[in-house]
Amino acid sequence: MEKDIVFGLDIGTRNVIGTVGYLDGKEFHVVAQCLKEHDTRAMLDGQIHDIGRVGATCEDVKVELEQMTGLTLTEVCIAAAGRVLRTVTTHVELEYPEETVVTGEDLHTLDMMGIDQAGTELKAEGDNKYKFFCVGYSTMKYYLNGDVFTSLEDHKADYIGEDIIVTFLPEDVVDGLYAAVGKAGLSVANLTLEPIAAINVAIPQNFRMLNIALVDVGAGTSDICVTKDGSICAYGMIPMAGDELTEVIVQEYLVDFATAESIKRESTLGGPISYTDIMGIDHTIDSEDVYKLTEPVMKKIVSAVSDKIKELNGGKAVSAAFVVGGGGKIHGFTDELAENLGIIKERVALRGEEVLKEIVFEQEDVVKDSLLVTPIGICLNYYETKNNFIMVHFNGEMMKLYDNGQLTIVDAAMQAGFSADQLFPRRGHEINFTVNGVARMIRGTEGESAVVTMNGKQVGINAPLEFNADIQLTPSTVGEGGNGTIADLAEFTTDYLYFNVCGHRVKCPKFVEVNGSMEPPTYSVKNGDVIETRAYYTVGQLAEFMDVTIDDRYEILVNNRTASLDTLVYENFVVAWTTTTPTAYAGSFIVDDSEGMPEDYVPGEVAEGEEPALNSEPDPALAADVHTKIKVESVDVPVKINGEDKILSGKKDYIFVDIFNVIDFDTKAGGGRMVVTRKNGQQCGYADPVNPGDELEVCWED
Repeated sequence: MEKDIVFGLDIGTRNVIGTVGYLDGKEFHVVAQCLKEHDTRAMLDGQIHDIGRVGATCEDVKVELEQMTGLTLTEVCIAAAGRVLRTVTTHVELEYPEETVVTGEDLHTLDMMGIDQAGTELKAEGDNKYKFFCVGYSTMKYYLNGDVFTSLEDHKADYIGEDIIVTFLPEDVVDGLYAAVGKAGLSVANLTLEPIAAINVAIPQNFRMLNIALVDVGAGTSDICVTKDGSICAYGMIPMAGDELTEVIVQEYLVDFATAESIKRESTLGGPISYTDIMGIDHTIDSEDVYKLTEPVMKKIVSAVSDKIKELNGGKAVSAAFVVGGGGKIHGFTDELAENLGIIKERVALRGEEVLKEIVFEQEDVVKDSLLVTPIGICLNYYETKNNFIMVHFNGEMMKLYDNGQLTIVDAAMQAGFSADQLFPRRGHEINFTVNGVARMIRGTEGESAVVTMNGKQVGINAPLEFNADIQLTPSTVGEGGNGTIADLAEFTTDYLYFNVCGHRVKCPKFVEVNGSMEPPTYSVKNGDVIETRAYYTVGQLAEFMDVTIDDRYEILVNNRTASLDTLVYENFVVAWTTTTPTAYAGSFIVDDSEGMPEDYVPGEVAEGEEPALNSEPDPALAADVHTKIKVESVDVPVKINGEDKILSGKKDYIFVDIFNVIDFDTKAGGGRMVVTRKNGQQCGYADPVNPGDELEVCWED
């Protein structure tokens, strides 16, 4: 059976410990371990200062472990610590639409809700100095329909909840860790918090019902967690640990930092200690001398640790305390901690070999002590959280997502606070209006799609997430709003009125009213506009359109009846007038005389290509009878108009507008009201054909 090998690095202030192993049932097998000290003080108080040097040490550990195991190591598990640790305890609930069996994924969803809510609460505290990143969390209590439960999976529930404690560190602390292992050619497979890693080994689950503190005393920081009622209830950290003791030795014995570290470690074994100072002079001292020298600083550290434990435990001492890490080995540390906490000495102890019973060391001559607790815990944490989370850098910020095997860029973007509107292109605002009572819409243009790169390559918004990927997302844009003018409307560009003016067929665009007011073709249509096309011109408007001046000394005829400048002229009306000066018509509105006209229409006598001119004097023949231009086979058509029997005569075919030849209806007397035209009870237009027996109606709109 293929082993699921894990590689863990405990990147400490003083050294880097690498562990390679695998889990077999309940036993964790350590295949190989390696410890390398930093050449310089590249880390201070648990935070990386010199990424290059720390990366070089990590690479040395990796290379040595590869030589020992014959493996190629590419992924690593790490743990974070640092000065600015923040913890948030919060409660979240997940409600089901109906009673549902709780699954493992439901619990992970609950965790993610808790992490997200804790992050929101942390931001609300207003600490803008740092960008915080979640490095660990623990469920304190589960709730099934409001009742406390130790386990929820496979239970039926209407709603579930949990109390969760979430731990955050500044993003630059985490970025430093990622950058350092990246220098060693490694990608991060799992990230946890150092006290979480340590507690996995030092305090078994069945011990966590007790009120116990775990103190991981390293070189730069002392990390603390407290358990109660079966779970971790608090995390904390103080920026004091073994290095403070080493610095006292440096000053007192005039040695470099590495020599002082050696003196400190040898003092824990008792007996004489030999060293050479920076002047080259050899010395031998007793371990007791080191104890006396470091005792004031040790007491200061212990006092800070005990105060933090009490703070995390609601202002009171815990029942017992376990100490791990190299810094905790200093003489008198555990006794002093017991005294400060006010508990018996036997209840404060170093955790080492006795908690490593289920750890199988395949290397020979491995000393089982408290130094190994955290690096092995880092490896074990991988098995608890592997495949559950995926970490990525999104627009420069690190985030952790629950990995259900189907995560995409969209999931990361949504967790980063992007809305759906920012991920997908959006049309500009549309314009809704009506034309002659019919709803019309002008759409806005499409915006630009979001631009996404993952590890420097452009990908789609639905691309699967890659572990530890560097993602950059530029939000989508909104297109321009709908835009159109009267001139763009089909009714204006393709729908025209045709008149017969002095023997020439004239093509005119329909006038347009917007919200009751006349508007030019350049008018920009707005949302909610009510647009109506007018099916008529006045004589004056027709003359203005044709750019002629009518001689008011002569009579104006419309359909062979005397008219004025205000007389309405409808489709196919025949108009005759006299202009004040000889004027040539503009060819753009003169159309083929036969276009769209009845078969019996006689074209005007104008040669093709010539511009027809109007004489300043009226044409007597035209003024006398414009019907000389129309060949008519007269047909009488009986109709009923506004309830009265009428006869239409003098033409072969008739349209609605012909009724104005047999009735007296003043189209200017409406006082702004619309003219209503109906044929056989149905609304009709002026150009609609009229047949014998039709019942026609024309009236003002009520």
